[in-house]
Amino acid sequence: MLKPESSVESQRPIPMSFILLAAVVVHLPLLLMKLPLKSYDANFHIFFASHYLHHWFDPWNTKWYAGFSQATYPPLPQQWVAVLSNVFGLDMAYMAVQFAAILLLVVGVYRFSRLWVSPRSASIAALASVFLGSESFLVYSAGQLGTTFAAPIYLNGLPFLFDWVRHGKGRSFLKATALFAAAAAAHHATLLFGSFFFALPVLALALLDRENGERISTASFVARTVAITVVVGAAIAVVLLPFWIALIHYPVTQTPIPHPSRANYILSPQWGLNYFVVPYGALILALPFIFMRGSMVARLRPLLFGFWLAFLIGLGGTTPVGRVLLGRAFEVLTFERFSYWATLLALPFVGLLGSELVARYRTKAVVGLTALAAATCGLAVSWSTYHPADADQGLTVEPIAAWLNRDGHDQYRYVTLGFGNQIARLAVKTDASSVDGEWYSGRMLPELTRNGGGALTSSKYFGEGGLDALRAILMHANYYGLKWVLVRDPSYNPLLAFAGWRPVDYLEDKTITVWSKDGVPPATPLNAPQIPPQWQGVMWGIFPFGSSILAILVILIPEKRRQEAREEYPIEAGDLAPGRLAS
Repeated sequence: MLKPESSVESQRPIPMSFILLAAVVVHLPLLLMKLPLKSYDANFHIFFASHYLHHWFDPWNTKWYAGFSQATYPPLPQQWVAVLSNVFGLDMAYMAVQFAAILLLVVGVYRFSRLWVSPRSASIAALASVFLGSESFLVYSAGQLGTTFAAPIYLNGLPFLFDWVRHGKGRSFLKATALFAAAAAAHHATLLFGSFFFALPVLALALLDRENGERISTASFVARTVAITVVVGAAIAVVLLPFWIALIHYPVTQTPIPHPSRANYILSPQWGLNYFVVPYGALILALPFIFMRGSMVARLRPLLFGFWLAFLIGLGGTTPVGRVLLGRAFEVLTFERFSYWATLLALPFVGLLGSELVARYRTKAVVGLTALAAATCGLAVSWSTYHPADADQGLTVEPIAAWLNRDGHDQYRYVTLGFGNQIARLAVKTDASSVDGEWYSGRMLPELTRNGGGALTSSKYFGEGGLDALRAILMHANYYGLKWVLVRDPSYNPLLAFAGWRPVDYLEDKTITVWSKDGVPPATPLNAPQIPPQWQGVMWGIFPFGSSILAILVILIPEKRRQEAREEYPIEAGDLAPGRLAS
């Protein structure tokens, strides 16, 4: 039987400076090695950032899909990459932004955990975030910069939400609003889905929590909750106005694209390993404790509920929960981010468990927990090597970009076949435009939206839907000015030959064949109704990035110190009094 946390309350928390140093030691070398460039989406974010670098106030990008609007994706982390690239270059700027997100996560986990557990347990939770498998998985394998950038900002804002609702502190209202608006400017899925897993438990805690034996009145709770909801909603509406306009006028109605995170992990264990075992790691061993302690302690039940819901949805098609709750969105979303949010919600429990284990077993517990944390982080980091997002990392796009940029080749559009996720890197290097791309929600070409395929460069991996999309695009080559097909996978050669294309050049020691079609006219801009007007471009260049600057300034406003209301936490079910422990 583990000792209650009261037995370790006299122990000091781990210093934040030590935890941040641990984050530097673990992640900075990996980022300096540019390990995230092996991830699935890193080049995608760098491609978006390269557009902002040259066209800050114009979100219309002509390099993919014969033109698409980047206002369909919240821009904040990519804009920061673009700004920092003036000093570090695009690749290292991406690493710098990811590193900042990792450090923000440490602080955010500590602040969020303090709502639920003691300083000692919260510091252990923050240290655990450094080795969190889901964080390393998203950074080094999935490359989801938006998710890893937005979540820490939300976590840092949630304590201010609690202080406003529970105590009516005006400064906390201002800080929560600024941080939530900045987080929304970083990622739309975290705003639309993830924020509820965190905000609702915090609101429930504010309602249930007792200070000096008293709860907040229902009227005050409702008034303050409505007030901050309205103000934050208005702020987010303004900051992301071009995004909302694009979403309303051009909703995502394309044929669903298959994704393995929606699989049944029991029937497809390889995807269960990828999307469950690797992100959770040793945290799987803590699941029984999370459910037992969360159900026993009344003030921890809202946190348990948020974790449990995110956990079930994160299992994708393994359970019917995600499909039932999300409806059609289930076929659009990917579910590794839900597992990420679940692990963040689990960290206060992990900190509580760690503090109790160390209190009882001392050095043995420290050694065991350190080994488990290192194994969890090591597995997730190395996963990009053992299970790379792109099975062939040997492609060098610079010679291909040079070919497209010379002799007037960039007057026509192109498609690649067999390039994997290197198509984003190629788009950064070349002036030519393509009818392919990796931001599926931004594409509007009917040949692509009618078929259930992803990127044309990987058409065959999407089955009949992917090949149908490729055939349709090739058939309409004249309309799009599509003259070049760069083939690295010869299995596509029969399809091209049958469609009337012929090889005209070879690149990279004949490993890449350039196919062409006679009579294709030069590419011309499409008269797309999705092109954002100039005023939206101005808003897009000012408000999202400006929200982050405002958040930085607002967070520097000093807080009035008040006596810590909670030094000890109840462990008995039904006991909500913060100043004592149940006997």
